[in-house]
Amino acid sequence: MPSTAIRTARINGPGLLTIVVCALLWEVLVRGGVIQYSYLPAPTAILAGLYELLSTGQLWADTAHTLQAVIMGWAIAVATGIALGLMLGVSPMLRRYSLASIEVLRPMPGIAFVPVALLLFGFSLKTELVVIVLPALWPVLINTMGGVAGVHPRLFEVGATFRLSRASVVVKIVIPAALPSILVGLRLSLTLALVLAIVAEMVGNPTGLGYAVVRDQQALRPALMFADVIVIGILGILLNQALMQLIWWLFPAASRRTRGA
Repeated sequence: MPSTAIRTARINGPGLLTIVVCALLWEVLVRGGVIQYSYLPAPTAILAGLYELLSTGQLWADTAHTLQAVIMGWAIAVATGIALGLMLGVSPMLRRYSLASIEVLRPMPGIAFVPVALLLFGFSLKTELVVIVLPALWPVLINTMGGVAGVHPRLFEVGATFRLSRASVVVKIVIPAALPSILVGLRLSLTLALVLAIVAEMVGNPTGLGYAVVRDQQALRPALMFADVIVIGILGILLNQALMQLIWWLFPAASRRTRGA
Protein backbone atom coordinates (compact mmCIF):
# COMPACT_ATOMS: atom_id res chain seq x y z
CA MET A 1 0.00 0.00 0.00
CA PRO A 2 1.35 3.51 -0.79
CA SER A 3 0.40 4.86 2.65
CA THR A 4 2.41 2.14 4.36
CA ALA A 5 5.40 3.00 2.21
CA ILE A 6 5.20 6.60 3.34
CA ARG A 7 4.89 5.83 7.04
CA THR A 8 7.61 3.19 7.14
CA ALA A 9 11.15 4.47 7.60
CA ARG A 10 13.19 3.05 4.76
CA ILE A 11 16.71 1.83 5.47
CA ASN A 12 19.32 3.16 3.07
CA GLY A 13 21.26 -0.06 2.48
CA PRO A 14 23.95 1.40 0.18
CA GLY A 15 24.45 4.32 2.55
CA LEU A 16 24.89 2.03 5.56
CA LEU A 17 27.25 -0.18 3.58
CA THR A 18 29.36 2.87 2.71
CA ILE A 19 29.62 3.79 6.41
CA VAL A 20 30.66 0.25 7.34
CA VAL A 21 33.28 0.10 4.60
CA CYS A 22 34.71 3.50 5.61
CA ALA A 23 34.84 2.42 9.27
CA LEU A 24 36.64 -0.81 8.37
CA LEU A 25 39.11 1.09 6.20
CA TRP A 26 39.67 3.57 9.02
CA GLU A 27 40.30 0.72 11.45
CA VAL A 28 42.79 -0.99 9.11
CA LEU A 29 44.70 2.22 8.37
CA VAL A 30 45.03 3.12 12.07
CA ARG A 31 45.93 -0.41 13.17
CA GLY A 32 48.44 -0.74 10.33
CA GLY A 33 50.18 2.52 11.20
CA VAL A 34 49.34 4.18 7.90
CA ILE A 35 47.49 6.91 9.80
CA GLN A 36 49.76 8.02 12.64
CA TYR A 37 47.91 10.89 14.27
CA SER A 38 48.30 10.55 18.02
CA TYR A 39 44.76 11.56 18.86
CA LEU A 40 42.86 9.78 16.07
CA PRO A 41 41.55 6.57 17.64
CA ALA A 42 40.35 3.53 15.72
CA PRO A 43 36.58 2.92 15.46
CA THR A 44 36.84 0.04 17.94
CA ALA A 45 38.42 2.40 20.49
CA ILE A 46 35.58 4.89 19.91
CA LEU A 47 33.02 2.14 20.51
CA ALA A 48 34.82 1.27 23.76
CA GLY A 49 34.65 4.94 24.74
CA LEU A 50 30.94 5.01 23.95
CA TYR A 51 30.41 1.99 26.19
CA GLU A 52 32.33 3.73 28.98
CA LEU A 53 30.15 6.84 28.69
CA LEU A 54 27.00 4.73 28.77
CA SER A 55 28.13 2.72 31.78
CA THR A 56 28.99 5.78 33.90
CA GLY A 57 25.63 7.46 33.22
CA GLN A 58 27.24 10.79 32.30
CA LEU A 59 26.13 10.45 28.69
CA TRP A 60 22.46 10.19 29.68
CA ALA A 61 22.65 13.38 31.75
CA ASP A 62 24.45 15.28 28.98
CA THR A 63 21.98 14.08 26.35
CA ALA A 64 18.97 14.96 28.50
CA HIS A 65 20.21 18.53 28.99
CA THR A 66 20.94 19.06 25.29
CA LEU A 67 17.58 17.59 24.31
CA GLN A 68 15.79 19.89 26.74
CA ALA A 69 17.56 22.96 25.34
CA VAL A 70 16.85 21.94 21.74
CA ILE A 71 13.15 21.27 22.26
CA MET A 72 12.55 24.41 24.32
CA GLY A 73 14.45 26.68 21.93
CA TRP A 74 12.85 25.12 18.89
CA ALA A 75 9.34 25.39 20.36
CA ILE A 76 9.84 29.10 21.09
CA ALA A 77 11.24 29.68 17.60
CA VAL A 78 8.36 27.80 15.96
CA ALA A 79 5.63 29.63 17.87
CA THR A 80 7.19 33.04 17.22
CA GLY A 81 8.10 32.29 13.60
CA ILE A 82 4.65 31.03 12.62
CA ALA A 83 2.90 33.98 14.28
CA LEU A 84 5.15 36.58 12.65
CA GLY A 85 5.17 34.72 9.32
CA LEU A 86 1.37 34.67 9.19
CA MET A 87 1.17 38.40 9.89
CA LEU A 88 3.78 39.25 7.28
CA GLY A 89 2.31 36.84 4.75
CA VAL A 90 -1.25 38.17 4.85
CA SER A 91 -0.27 41.86 4.95
CA PRO A 92 1.65 43.16 1.89
CA MET A 93 2.08 46.56 3.57
CA LEU A 94 3.57 45.03 6.74
CA ARG A 95 5.81 42.86 4.58
CA ARG A 96 7.01 45.87 2.61
CA TYR A 97 8.08 47.72 5.75
CA SER A 98 9.60 44.70 7.51
CA LEU A 99 11.64 42.83 4.91
CA ALA A 100 14.62 45.19 5.17
CA SER A 101 14.83 44.66 8.92
CA ILE A 102 14.54 40.89 8.45
CA GLU A 103 17.37 40.87 5.91
CA VAL A 104 19.57 42.80 8.35
CA LEU A 105 18.87 40.54 11.33
CA ARG A 106 18.74 37.16 9.55
CA PRO A 107 22.49 36.81 8.79
CA MET A 108 23.49 37.54 12.40
CA PRO A 109 25.03 34.37 13.93
CA GLY A 110 23.53 33.13 17.16
CA ILE A 111 26.98 32.72 18.68
CA ALA A 112 27.38 36.51 18.61
CA PHE A 113 24.78 36.72 21.40
CA VAL A 114 26.76 34.51 23.80
CA PRO A 115 28.57 37.42 25.57
CA VAL A 116 25.30 39.32 26.01
CA ALA A 117 23.47 36.23 27.25
CA LEU A 118 26.26 35.42 29.70
CA LEU A 119 26.10 38.93 31.14
CA LEU A 120 22.32 38.70 31.54
CA PHE A 121 21.82 35.09 32.61
CA GLY A 122 25.26 33.64 33.44
CA PHE A 123 25.95 29.96 32.81
CA SER A 124 22.39 28.73 32.49
CA LEU A 125 19.82 27.22 30.17
CA LYS A 126 18.56 30.72 29.39
CA THR A 127 21.89 31.52 27.78
CA GLU A 128 21.49 28.54 25.46
CA LEU A 129 17.95 29.58 24.57
CA VAL A 130 19.14 33.07 23.58
CA VAL A 131 21.67 31.51 21.20
CA ILE A 132 19.17 28.99 19.79
CA VAL A 133 15.97 30.96 19.31
CA LEU A 134 16.93 33.83 17.00
CA PRO A 135 18.72 31.82 14.26
CA ALA A 136 16.19 28.96 14.50
CA LEU A 137 13.37 31.49 14.11
CA TRP A 138 14.21 32.54 10.54
CA PRO A 139 13.54 29.29 8.63
CA VAL A 140 10.08 29.09 10.19
CA LEU A 141 9.30 32.77 9.65
CA ILE A 142 10.58 32.90 6.05
CA ASN A 143 8.88 29.66 4.98
CA THR A 144 5.61 30.63 6.67
CA MET A 145 5.65 34.09 5.13
CA GLY A 146 6.49 32.71 1.68
CA GLY A 147 3.86 29.99 1.90
CA VAL A 148 1.14 32.40 2.99
CA ALA A 149 2.09 35.05 0.45
CA GLY A 150 2.04 32.40 -2.28
CA VAL A 151 -1.54 31.29 -1.64
CA HIS A 152 -3.49 31.55 -4.90
CA PRO A 153 -5.79 34.60 -5.00
CA ARG A 154 -8.74 32.45 -6.06
CA LEU A 155 -8.68 30.74 -2.69
CA PHE A 156 -9.46 34.11 -1.12
CA GLU A 157 -12.31 34.48 -3.57
CA VAL A 158 -13.66 31.16 -2.28
CA GLY A 159 -13.57 32.58 1.24
CA ALA A 160 -15.42 35.69 0.10
CA THR A 161 -18.02 33.53 -1.65
CA PHE A 162 -18.74 31.70 1.59
CA ARG A 163 -18.65 35.01 3.50
CA LEU A 164 -15.93 33.83 5.85
CA SER A 165 -14.44 36.29 8.30
CA ARG A 166 -10.77 37.27 7.94
CA ALA A 167 -9.80 35.01 10.85
CA SER A 168 -11.73 32.09 9.32
CA VAL A 169 -10.01 32.63 5.98
CA VAL A 170 -6.61 32.44 7.68
CA VAL A 171 -7.48 29.32 9.68
CA LYS A 172 -9.49 27.41 7.06
CA ILE A 173 -7.82 28.47 3.82
CA VAL A 174 -4.45 30.20 4.25
CA ILE A 175 -2.81 27.92 6.82
CA PRO A 176 -3.79 24.64 5.09
CA ALA A 177 -2.56 25.99 1.75
CA ALA A 178 0.75 27.15 3.25
CA LEU A 179 1.22 24.08 5.47
CA PRO A 180 3.79 22.21 3.31
CA SER A 181 6.04 25.27 3.29
CA ILE A 182 5.60 25.76 7.04
CA LEU A 183 6.53 22.14 7.73
CA VAL A 184 9.74 22.48 5.71
CA GLY A 185 10.63 25.47 7.88
CA LEU A 186 10.03 23.38 10.99
CA ARG A 187 12.47 20.69 9.83
CA LEU A 188 15.18 23.21 8.96
CA SER A 189 14.67 25.00 12.25
CA LEU A 190 14.99 21.80 14.29
CA THR A 191 18.36 21.01 12.71
CA LEU A 192 19.58 24.53 13.44
CA ALA A 193 18.36 24.30 17.03
CA LEU A 194 20.49 21.21 17.65
CA VAL A 195 23.60 22.75 16.07
CA LEU A 196 23.19 25.96 18.04
CA ALA A 197 22.59 24.11 21.30
CA ILE A 198 25.87 22.24 20.85
CA VAL A 199 27.75 25.46 20.02
CA ALA A 200 26.21 27.27 23.01
CA GLU A 201 27.27 24.44 25.32
CA MET A 202 30.80 24.56 23.93
CA VAL A 203 31.36 28.28 24.48
CA GLY A 204 28.60 29.44 26.82
CA ASN A 205 26.93 27.00 29.18
CA PRO A 206 29.35 24.29 30.43
CA THR A 207 26.98 21.33 30.35
CA GLY A 208 25.35 18.97 27.85
CA LEU A 209 26.81 17.14 24.86
CA GLY A 210 28.56 20.23 23.50
CA TYR A 211 30.52 20.71 26.68
CA ALA A 212 31.18 16.94 26.84
CA VAL A 213 33.09 17.21 23.54
CA VAL A 214 35.21 20.07 24.93
CA ARG A 215 35.67 18.33 28.29
CA ASP A 216 36.96 15.09 26.77
CA GLN A 217 39.13 16.99 24.30
CA GLN A 218 40.79 18.95 27.10
CA ALA A 219 41.26 15.73 29.09
CA LEU A 220 43.10 14.24 26.07
CA ARG A 221 40.57 11.42 25.75
CA PRO A 222 39.92 11.40 22.00
CA ALA A 223 37.96 8.13 22.03
CA LEU A 224 35.38 9.66 24.36
CA MET A 225 35.36 12.89 22.36
CA PHE A 226 34.60 11.04 19.11
CA ALA A 227 31.95 9.02 20.96
CA ASP A 228 30.28 12.29 22.02
CA VAL A 229 30.29 13.47 18.40
CA ILE A 230 28.68 10.23 17.25
CA VAL A 231 25.96 10.58 19.88
CA ILE A 232 25.25 14.12 18.66
CA GLY A 233 24.84 12.80 15.12
CA ILE A 234 22.52 10.02 16.26
CA LEU A 235 20.47 12.52 18.27
CA GLY A 236 20.04 14.65 15.16
CA ILE A 237 18.81 11.66 13.16
CA LEU A 238 16.35 10.64 15.87
CA LEU A 239 14.97 14.17 16.25
CA ASN A 240 14.40 14.46 12.51
CA GLN A 241 12.69 11.06 12.33
CA ALA A 242 10.51 11.88 15.33
CA LEU A 243 9.41 15.14 13.72
CA MET A 244 8.66 13.43 10.42
CA GLN A 245 6.58 10.79 12.18
CA LEU A 246 4.68 13.49 14.07
CA ILE A 247 4.04 15.32 10.79
CA TRP A 248 2.71 12.11 9.27
CA TRP A 249 0.33 11.51 12.18
CA LEU A 250 -1.01 15.07 12.20
CA PHE A 251 -0.82 16.03 8.50
CA PRO A 252 -0.58 12.88 6.32
CA ALA A 253 -1.32 14.74 3.08
CA ALA A 254 1.21 17.52 3.70
CA SER A 255 3.87 15.00 4.79
CA ARG A 256 4.23 13.86 1.17
CA ARG A 257 5.44 17.36 0.26
CA THR A 258 8.12 17.48 3.00
CA ARG A 259 9.80 14.11 2.57
CA GLY A 260 12.51 15.47 0.33
CA ALA A 261 13.20 18.59 2.42
